[in-house]
Amino acid sequence: MINLFKIKGQKKDDAATANGKPAARKQSPGELRLHKDIAELNLPKTTKISFPNGKDDLMNFEATIKPDEGYYVGGKFLFTFQVPPAYPHEPPKVKCKTKVYHPNIDLEGNVCLNILREDWKPVLNINTIVYGLNLLFSQPNDEDPLNHEAAAVLRDDPKKFEKNVHRAMAGGYVGEIHFPRCM
Repeated sequence: MINLFKIKGQKKDDAATANGKPAARKQSPGELRLHKDIAELNLPKTTKISFPNGKDDLMNFEATIKPDEGYYVGGKFLFTFQVPPAYPHEPPKVKCKTKVYHPNIDLEGNVCLNILREDWKPVLNINTIVYGLNLLFSQPNDEDPLNHEAAAVLRDDPKKFEKNVHRAMAGGYVGEIHFPRCM
């Protein structure tokens, strides 16, 4: 049996190499959607996106958030995004690379944001996640914590929480844990 698709694909590859150009790699549906999302980004002024691996690797990028209000004003927080090929049917994996004293971000950088877990829907996009991350800094949530100690302090003594945040961002200790400067 003749496989027409294989023959057609081979002819396309042969034509591309005859022109001196390598055959174009076929993009996954996730890559196509991500291209669209990136083209339509409407970032808040507190956020910058960068592609450390260059324009050929859009599936892995970084976002830097510099909150301009709330407990974390003046800080600078780096997040990595790993977008799976099944995007938008699966959410990106987001990690905070800046060690931060936060109820919704643990010391390993895991982020507790409902739209990255159980509330993810394919209609959501990178812009939605960026706004969600910004919201975590302006309104930390003590009801769904990853860092239970920070959540308890926020709930029971907001003034102490604020002092702990500033001490951590300045490069100090909170309890026995050292935080590098992120201001």
